[in-house]
Amino acid sequence: MKALTLIGTICLLFTATNGWAQEIEIQTVGQRPIESAERISTNPKIIDTVFPVPNANYPLLSMSYDPYFTLNPIVPATVNLNQKLPQLYHGYARVGIGSVFMPLAEVYYNSTRTRKLNYGIHARHLSSLGPVRDVAPANFDRTNAKAFIAVNEKHYSYGGDMLYANNGLHYYGFNNPDANADSIAQRFSTFAMKGNFVYHRHDSLGVNWKAGAEYRHFNNKKSDVDSLKEWHMAEDFVHLNGGAWFNWGNEVFEADASLKINKYQYGEEFQKLTPLDSGLVTHNTVFSLKPHITTYSKNTKLKAKFGVDITVSSVGDPKFILYPDIELKYSLFDNILIPYAQLTGGMKQQTYYSLAQENEFIRSQLPFRNENTRILALIGMKGTLSKRVGFNIQASFGNVKDKALFVTDTTYSAGNKFTVIYDTMNVASIEGSLTYQLLEKTKIDLIGRYNSYSALNNSYAWNLPQVEGILRGTYNLYDKFIFNADIVLQGGRKALVYEDGEDITIENNQYVKTLGFVADANLGLEYRYNKRVSAFLNFNNVAAQRYRRWYNYPVQGFQAMAGVTVRF
Repeated sequence: MKALTLIGTICLLFTATNGWAQEIEIQTVGQRPIESAERISTNPKIIDTVFPVPNANYPLLSMSYDPYFTLNPIVPATVNLNQKLPQLYHGYARVGIGSVFMPLAEVYYNSTRTRKLNYGIHARHLSSLGPVRDVAPANFDRTNAKAFIAVNEKHYSYGGDMLYANNGLHYYGFNNPDANADSIAQRFSTFAMKGNFVYHRHDSLGVNWKAGAEYRHFNNKKSDVDSLKEWHMAEDFVHLNGGAWFNWGNEVFEADASLKINKYQYGEEFQKLTPLDSGLVTHNTVFSLKPHITTYSKNTKLKAKFGVDITVSSVGDPKFILYPDIELKYSLFDNILIPYAQLTGGMKQQTYYSLAQENEFIRSQLPFRNENTRILALIGMKGTLSKRVGFNIQASFGNVKDKALFVTDTTYSAGNKFTVIYDTMNVASIEGSLTYQLLEKTKIDLIGRYNSYSALNNSYAWNLPQVEGILRGTYNLYDKFIFNADIVLQGGRKALVYEDGEDITIENNQYVKTLGFVADANLGLEYRYNKRVSAFLNFNNVAAQRYRRWYNYPVQGFQAMAGVTVRF
């Protein structure tokens, strides 16, 4: 039955494809069974498409890993016990004699290596009994002795020293080799002592402090006449100082205080020795307080200090002055270059002692004003060109009030003593230095400086050099021969005189004398016979230049000195 039906269907398709149509009815006989119908007994429902995920349990694996480290071995340091530290001696003594009969004697004694205690004494005498050509007797002698002690503990340290000095000289600044030496003799005596204590327990978050005290008595010789014994100079100086500081992180907070009291007396106050020579008593007190903060940053490459200087003075005007105290410093390339800058000021207490240290040919009666540096600005750079060569260059500008200038005294003396005048001036300076060092074998220092002075009431800054040069060098040959050289150059110095003469010009109604160029060269040689005994030979003023350090005061010409040194 199924075969006939398939044949009929094929015939129908064939006739349709040939473009004609004819209705054909085919009847067939067959069986078509029909399944019985059944009723669905369940109700329709929605089936969710999200299937629940069964929980999966994963048991912990029993595994352990042991950590390990790789250590680089460190080679232990070795100590060469065969190489001993150089032996130190407690002291040395040196004696010598110069070509113009200049005896020299010196002794030094101190403690050797110790962690806590350091003490010693030092005494020295040098004199000259020879003449200086074409001037009055110029003999001098300088004797001084000093004792000191210092104790260093873990949390504190203290120390002190004591000094006695006795220096004799002559006012030889005039042309008379046959002058009476006693009539132009002068002698200065100094007794001084000072002590200090420093408490330095804390590195941070704790206060450290320091304190110190100093006393000095300074006087010149008394007259042999009883009625004139009080008519000499005597000066007493007391200095009390202290400070405290503490560290907080990268900052250091600090404050320093200083009290200086000076009493100068010449003769009897309100009394007159002559119409031009009267007694004088001067009290000079200066108090200074300097609070400041110092900070470090950039891994300590940058150092900055900010503070003020509050000063009160009993002499001068004004009495109360406020100075800046600022400093900046920065390290470049691991300290190869260090630029720095400062903006400061300050007051220098003027005393007879400080003036005599600079010019010992001053008269006994002097006026006193404290030197007031109102502002000082400085900028510079220091560093190293190699492991052996270092340098420093800087420029500064300052304004100074009551700068002390030495001029010839014609009122109280015959022109062979100096007095002091004061002036306000601008001071500019350019300085450069170069240092070379090869271990302990060779050391060379070269320093050059140019100064410019602009005074308010004077044509020049009298006796101050305009150009300065210093050359120092030491050479050690086989640790047996030690050569050293010292050359000092100065130029541009002017002196104020009071009458016309040779090489004297008139500027602003002032007589100006140009002082000669200074070229002082000194050479030295030391021969070490052994570790304890050595001999030395020094040549001073090799160029034999009789330059004038002060007007009418030529220096000694060529000098030679030989001697021995013994260590014990």
